[in-house]
Amino acid sequence: MTDQLDEARDKARRLRADIRSFHERVMPDDLKRKSHLHQVLDKDDYVRWMRLLNDQGWAIGHWPKEHGGQGWSLLERFTFEDELARLGCPWVIPFGVKYVGPVIYAFGREEQKRRFLPRIATTEDFWAQGYSEPGAGSDLAALRTEAIREGDHYVVNGQKVWTTYAQWADWLFCLVKTARGEQAQKSISFVLIDMKSPGVTVKPIPTMDGYVHVNEVWLENVRVPAENLVGAEGEGWTYAKYLLKNERTAGALLGMACHALERLKALAQEKPSASPERTAARIGELELRLLALEAASYQAVESMMRGTDHGGEASLIKLRGTELYQDIAEAAIDLLGFAGVAWDPAALHAASAPPLGPEDAGGIVKDHFYNRAATIFGGASEIQRNIVAKGVLGL
Repeated sequence: MTDQLDEARDKARRLRADIRSFHERVMPDDLKRKSHLHQVLDKDDYVRWMRLLNDQGWAIGHWPKEHGGQGWSLLERFTFEDELARLGCPWVIPFGVKYVGPVIYAFGREEQKRRFLPRIATTEDFWAQGYSEPGAGSDLAALRTEAIREGDHYVVNGQKVWTTYAQWADWLFCLVKTARGEQAQKSISFVLIDMKSPGVTVKPIPTMDGYVHVNEVWLENVRVPAENLVGAEGEGWTYAKYLLKNERTAGALLGMACHALERLKALAQEKPSASPERTAARIGELELRLLALEAASYQAVESMMRGTDHGGEASLIKLRGTELYQDIAEAAIDLLGFAGVAWDPAALHAASAPPLGPEDAGGIVKDHFYNRAATIFGGASEIQRNIVAKGVLGL
């Protein structure tokens, strides 16, 4: 295992260097600028971004080689997201390449693999995730969306919520109940729904940053071909757990915090505060927390590779990473002063400058608003603390 870890570390270092070179020499200037200013990216931006990554062999680098990937180690996967985020690159949209793709190649039929996997790799199909429902967010097993078998189809009725970028999606991978009276986890199945199907309605949920990231998805008598069931009926909970296990760490959290802290330090130089000693102490504390998070994150990834982890490491990273990012964002807003109050969402959709402050002031405020939800989505902080208490402390 020591030799394997040493090899993984070498590969991760080379990958980090390749990403920096890509960012400097390959990434288009317009996309780089838009991303560095934290402006709103549209579907075309994200599709172009994912295809750029695929051209480098990175979009599905974590997939096994037999499915077109590079068979990255956990350390390479973490390093990939970490370095992209440190450089201020766009989000790696996870729903196709990180979520449904691995479920399909692990549990899907050969016909499903041939049909979907190539189009996921190239982002010819844009995917959304149909998990959360009103009353079934943290308690996902309480979901109520039903899929009743009628001949060669399932008839699906229900509602999903907080569905990211459903307004752009071609396909929805969805957890549904296919049995009644069974234990909750044994009644759930994993189906693939064409978003153009009659009965699918997407209703936007505007967020406080002035944009639509998330949506409600209503499913009313939607007929889904039975061939779109992944795996076996009643095994959806197993596949959902596999999906989460397959993405146990999120390097982007560490990278985003690092990128935000560097911007905060630059902002402190550009716009000295009325209390420089207090600002310096605040930044110093945040940097110490970042260094601790970085050390813990990479130790956790290597523990997972050795099989010596306790099961709570990913929750600890998520918990500390999101809280740190929020605190860095608050410090940046404080330093912006009046520029942090003047909020002009329109400037985030074009090349126009914000009404006050540096040219990325609007993006700093946008990220601060949106990431107030970071301690809720992806598993609320309270849930993460419970996982750590049980898995690590044995409480």
